[in-house]
Amino acid sequence: MPVLVASDLDRTLIYSSAALALTMPDARAPRLLCVEVHEARPLSFMTETAAGLLADLGDAAVFVPTTTRTRKQYQRINLPGPPPRYAICANGGHLLVDGVTDADWHARVLARLADECAPLAEVREHLLRCADPVWVRKHRVAEDLFAYLVVERELLPEDWVKELAVWAEDRGWTVSLQGRKIYAVPKPLTKCAAVRELARRTGAESTLAAGDSLLDADLLLAADRGWRPGHGELADTGWTAPQVTALPERGVLAGERILREFLRTARCPELG
Repeated sequence: MPVLVASDLDRTLIYSSAALALTMPDARAPRLLCVEVHEARPLSFMTETAAGLLADLGDAAVFVPTTTRTRKQYQRINLPGPPPRYAICANGGHLLVDGVTDADWHARVLARLADECAPLAEVREHLLRCADPVWVRKHRVAEDLFAYLVVERELLPEDWVKELAVWAEDRGWTVSLQGRKIYAVPKPLTKCAAVRELARRTGAESTLAAGDSLLDADLLLAADRGWRPGHGELADTGWTAPQVTALPERGVLAGERILREFLRTARCPELG
């Protein structure tokens, strides 16, 4: 029976130039592979060693990219190894099978959102009213499912995100700060629900997971084994769980370490 590996992408397996955390001397820096180009510019990277590990992982397990990115944002990533048959986008709102949205799954998600939380329009209106143009660079709605802001972190008031989180909690939404983005996401919109659906479809014997942000916590809790890097929202708050290993590595080297752990455990589950 297969092992299912569900991993967040940004700041978990792939890294922007600002997030690489190359703290070693230049001559000892790892060779990097560009895995995403946007508007003719290289955008995301992993180490060449990590790329080889990911290619091997595709042969050892069912690898499922599991991201908050929209489908369009996900599809511009060119990961090494065999193309994943399954992918989870929009924080679980879209389940892709061979690159195509599973319409039944999406309809189930929309029904849950309508029943269990405040509408997107209410949340977006609140963000537009309360976010200061002095530090907001972009307002965005993703896949008509959730909203996010792109901000100047150094200008962001210290308590603004906490206050937004309290407001959102009462309406069935959650808030996550990741780099320069502040996400407002409906609580029923989860990565773990989509991963459980894929585990059922594939008959997976076990599930491995990795992620760095608050939006990955449910994914890590649902997995048999999980890993989080030494950076990101979960590390900053000291979040952990019995089946989750908090790694010391930060930046792009954390992505390499996570892939080593995935591959080792997928090949020899008893070592996990």
